Amino acid sequence: MTGNKIIQLYNRITEKLENLNDILLFAIRIVLAYGFYITASMKWQNIGGVAEWFGELGIPFPTINAYLAATTEAAGVVLLVLGLATRVISIPLIITMMVAIVSVHWQNGFEAGNNGFEIPLYYLLFLFALLIKSSGKYSLDYLLKKKLNSHK
Repeated sequence: MTGNKIIQLYNRITEKLENLNDILLFAIRIVLAYGFYITASMKWQNIGGVAEWFGELGIPFPTINAYLAATTEAAGVVLLVLGLATRVISIPLIITMMVAIVSVHWQNGFEAGNNGFEIPLYYLLFLFALLIKSSGKYSLDYLLKKKLNSHK
């Protein structure tokens, strides 16, 4: 195989992979939504206990922050599934993950098995990907943008 044919093959493969971009963004949104559904549900089932735990962790205004974290995660579930305001909701979710990493997981090291920061770091990276790339074609964001652009 000549160098030119290798480049052509590489370009064809790359083009096909680019077509999967929107499927990947959709999958990231659904995986994150599921993860935040679990944590939001746990928080809402015992919001008082979460507030108490936040206080023990030294998080200021623990009751307010417990409600804020639970609300942010619950809103994140809905908005991520719909692909609506994806970039907007990514920002408070990124902050939530940073607080979780620093206040809960960092002291346990990297490994998820030790309640380390491995999984929250993956969430954080996925959220940054959504903040930068947005939600993709399979989203209300895309449909709204398309509709707004058609009226120009």
